[in-house]
Amino acid sequence: MTRTARELLETITGKLAPDPHANRLLPLIGRGAAQRDTLAALAMEQRHVTDADRCAFLHLAQRSAAEPECAAFFTLLAEGEALAQDRLGPLLAACGADEARVAEYEPLAGAQAYPAYVAWLALNGDPVDVVLALSANFAAWGGDCATIAEALRRQYGFDDEACGFFDFFAEPAPDLEQQAVAAVQAGLDAGGIHEDEVHRYGRLLQSYESMFWHTLWELNQR
Repeated sequence: MTRTARELLETITGKLAPDPHANRLLPLIGRGAAQRDTLAALAMEQRHVTDADRCAFLHLAQRSAAEPECAAFFTLLAEGEALAQDRLGPLLAACGADEARVAEYEPLAGAQAYPAYVAWLALNGDPVDVVLALSANFAAWGGDCATIAEALRRQYGFDDEACGFFDFFAEPAPDLEQQAVAAVQAGLDAGGIHEDEVHRYGRLLQSYESMFWHTLWELNQR
């Protein structure tokens, strides 16, 4: 029986769902046990991640010129990263990271492995396969952001503006989801989806995201 794009997205997202207990930093933030310096590092690392990912998504959009559905998906992602980065200022301020501290901050290799791999995908991955892998990864990221936003308000007293970065990613994105379905359907119709590659890309994305959180968890232990 022929699968629809939505069915394929749901199947791959389910297969690539991360271990809910793998992120050891998330429960610390949830109960207010993460240090503010760790929260500041999280925000400063995200400053580098969003900038790198925006460039990668723009490159993927350019590579997808012959696949308009994919190009539209990556363009939406790039625009989203720019909007998210605009919301980092209040979060950094709430964490006590002023301009001088942000400028002097040296990003951690373990936290930047994820955007480095996204950049690799931008250069080497088949765009429609990358659409599938990223869509599966974003499902877990959105839930983590919702948990963090709630904890920042409840445990740390952050206001809505300071939580705006995580609120942005926690919100449903129906336009992006619809565009992902359109891109995957076009790929299915053209017979251009490589599921083995999708699973490899998705597995590595999840591993690098786990590395991001583990790196910050280790920082919190110092």
